[in-house]
Amino acid sequence: MNELRATPNLLTFLRLCIAPFLVLAVLDGRFPIAFGLFVLAGVTDALDGLLARLLHQRTLLGQYLDPVVDKLLLSTLFLVLHHEGLLSLRVTVLVFARDLGILMVAAVLHATTSIRNFRPSIFGKANTVAQILALAAVLLSQSWHPAWVLFVRHWSLSATVALTIVSGFHYAWRVIRQIGSPELAG
Repeated sequence: MNELRATPNLLTFLRLCIAPFLVLAVLDGRFPIAFGLFVLAGVTDALDGLLARLLHQRTLLGQYLDPVVDKLLLSTLFLVLHHEGLLSLRVTVLVFARDLGILMVAAVLHATTSIRNFRPSIFGKANTVAQILALAAVLLSQSWHPAWVLFVRHWSLSATVALTIVSGFHYAWRVIRQIGSPELAG
């Protein structure tokens, strides 16, 4: 099977193609469209994993491409929303620095060691959920602002900050343990 033509990978490429239109919608102040595109990106993310399992189309390309596209989409959206004055610099820097740090450490470890386990921890997964909720709430609150949306916006941004810090330290701890493991030292 051609990995590029696997349905889950096509959905991942679609999500990548949504990113510039999502950014443009935010920059143009078209928040209902931006929110719709963000939801569409989320649906394609859920579907690609489900279809990979159901259709038995798990591919090496998909294993690498899916998380990279997810991080690209989320990180870009954090930067653009900060640029537009809708997110604080503190939140944006924490999220971007953690993701960039993890990417750089993973690349160095992949190139220089036998470590290949870069799966996210429960803290990393919780952080991603908090980020998605926060971004969705920020986008939604620009055109629709009932109290519950503002509540979700506030608490999901707070959770994003806390989980970004916790998951970053947890990732560093896991890497240090792996580097010091007897299998790697021998």
